[in-house]
Amino acid sequence: MDGWSEKQTTSAGSDQDRIAWLRLKLTPALGNRSLLRLLERCGSPTEILRLRGKDLSDIPFLRERARTALQRAETLRSPEAEWEQLQQAGIRLMCLPDADYPANLKAIPDPPAVLFVKGSIEPRDLVAVSVVGSRAASPMGIAFTERLCMDLVQYGVTIVSGLAVGIDSAAHRGALRGKGRTLAVLGCGLDVDYPRSNTELRRQISDSGALFSEFLLGVLPAPDHFPRRNRIISGLALGVVVVEAANRSGSLITARLALEQGREVFAVPGMARNYRSVGPHRLLRQGAKLVESAEDVLEEIRPLLRTSATVPLEPKIIPNMQLEPDEMTIMGLLDQTPKHIDIVCRELQWPVEKVLATLLNLELKGAIRQLPGKLFIAAG
Repeated sequence: MDGWSEKQTTSAGSDQDRIAWLRLKLTPALGNRSLLRLLERCGSPTEILRLRGKDLSDIPFLRERARTALQRAETLRSPEAEWEQLQQAGIRLMCLPDADYPANLKAIPDPPAVLFVKGSIEPRDLVAVSVVGSRAASPMGIAFTERLCMDLVQYGVTIVSGLAVGIDSAAHRGALRGKGRTLAVLGCGLDVDYPRSNTELRRQISDSGALFSEFLLGVLPAPDHFPRRNRIISGLALGVVVVEAANRSGSLITARLALEQGREVFAVPGMARNYRSVGPHRLLRQGAKLVESAEDVLEEIRPLLRTSATVPLEPKIIPNMQLEPDEMTIMGLLDQTPKHIDIVCRELQWPVEKVLATLLNLELKGAIRQLPGKLFIAAG
């Protein structure tokens, strides 16, 4: 299946329609791929639930357990009670034909037929980048990830990650500190507080973006859940950045899935012979785009944006901008003619570290723009 070929055209609008989707989600042994194939065949959940007898027997891809459950209208628990629980928890049941189902995700070969969402989804989330990496991240990796994501959200990019400790958490924190949007994809039910150390971060994400899960309420995290989660992490985005990853890690699975989905893959180089660098270095040898700054990512994803994208990749201007004396000095040198950082250093006679730090602060404030090749211009 090459992306979702949608036969049904109406959104799952009414409560009864959504309960029908939920009933299929609660059907024992009915996996997502089988559900997608049933939807292609029948057109809607209501039509699937009407299947009986020979109609069910004639479907070769169904597991016998799922066939029996559909025949008997058997579910893991009451769909109506589950619907009430979702309503009480403020969790949305998002279905594949919904108008705001993420377009990037719908384009992958096996999009989730049903998603559970807490928070908001906005059209600008189409311009998204996933940032993933090691749970056992280094302090340097965490600091780099936070800065990268702070920079990316200044250009309207939504950050996607998996809420794990380490690099994932740093990605979400960077987006939040940059006052941007971030989406977290969980490998458990949305009512399961995992990892416990990220309880407050979860709350902040649901206020400034959204939490996603393909798993029913009460489902605990398990090793086989994370590859399924990872296809959603890569599917929501235009590309995936791997910061730190061991030789065999979930981050490399996410990168592989991204390639299969036709997404861009980026990698951040690390220290030679450090186990955290093995994964990114392998990706770089295989042709991943090297990332040293947000501009490396922006340069690659600009051509991927649809003309209908609602958020241009321009820095956000912060009202009533307050500039420090060093920032005002640099602003006096910049106009709409691109100027290389080496020229700025030479004209000011400042150390390159001081110039870089000041330019970065000006970028974050929306006062200047960085162009490819370490060129800078005044915003406007």
